[in-house]
Amino acid sequence: MITTSEFKRGLVIQIDGAPCLILDVTFQSPTARGSNTMVKTKYRNLLTSQVLEKTFRSGDKVEDADFERHKGQFLYADGGKGIFMDLQTYEQFEQGEDNFTLLAPYLLEGTEVTLGLFQGEMINVDLPMTVELIITETAPAMKNATATAQTKEALLETGMRLQVPPYLEAGEKIKVDTRDARFISRA
Repeated sequence: MITTSEFKRGLVIQIDGAPCLILDVTFQSPTARGSNTMVKTKYRNLLTSQVLEKTFRSGDKVEDADFERHKGQFLYADGGKGIFMDLQTYEQFEQGEDNFTLLAPYLLEGTEVTLGLFQGEMINVDLPMTVELIITETAPAMKNATATAQTKEALLETGMRLQVPPYLEAGEKIKVDTRDARFISRA
C-alpha cells in the first residue's frame, strides 16, 4: 500500500483495478482548521489511455500496481500487429492493431523500447525520445536555400511523411522526435 504523501509524477498506482500512471500531483491545504490536506492527482489509466483526475485526502492509502518496466525490442510487424520481445526473459508479446498503428512510423526491426507489464501482460510500449531514420524519397536539395523557415516533405523508410529542411537529400539519416513527429537534426 502507498500513502498519498508518497505520490509523485511517474509513479504507477492501482485505481479501480487498473494500473494508472500519475501525470501530475498537487497538495492543497484547506483554509478551515482541522481539515485534511487534499491531494489532487491527474493520472492516465494505462489500460484505456484515458486521462482522469481524482482527489484524495492526506493519509489515504492506495494499492501499489503490479507494474514493471522492462527493456524490450521491436521484432517485426505481423499484419497490423507488432511483436515485441522482453530482453530480460526473452518472452514475446503482441501489441494490438489500434495501439500499434501509432507506434509503427517510428519502429524498425531491432529498435529498443521500454515495455510496460501489468500482472505479466504487456499493456504499453514506450518509445525512445528520438529515433534515427533514413529519408527514402524527397524533392532535390535546393541550392542557395535561405535562412527562413522553409521545409519540404520527405518520405522515411518506415512510410512516415515528415517536413524537413530543404538541404536534405534522399539517403540521409535524420533524428526524429517521437513525441511530436518532428525533424531534429541529421544523425
